[in-house]
Amino acid sequence: QVQLVESGGGLVQPGGSLRLSCATSGFTFSWYAMSYYRQAPGKERELVATITSTRNTNYADSVKGRFTISRDNAKNTVYLQMNSLKAEDTAVYYCNVQMAGYDYWGQGTQVTVSS
Repeated sequence: QVQLVESGGGLVQPGGSLRLSCATSGFTFSWYAMSYYRQAPGKERELVATITSTRNTNYADSVKGRFTISRDNAKNTVYLQMNSLKAEDTAVYYCNVQMAGYDYWGQGTQVTVSS
């Protein structure tokens, strides 16, 4: 079955960096676009970044220039490098893949940006 397992979250000071990882299994990873979403308390889940099977990338305006999404098809893993973190980046971050019209989600990893 499809499995997405995020890791790499934690507490970081404003201006700091974190790298999230999403290890996947149960599908042909290289065929699919992968995305990261986030959900802050009291807010709706929002799309942060997407990387296609051909490694084209798209980012939310709020993270452009600070976040970088990448993928390693040999490891079936997608990464989100987050630099210059701000308090407003605090959220639970989720890995996502869409297949045949269905969304698969990881369990989420908490990112807290605070001094």
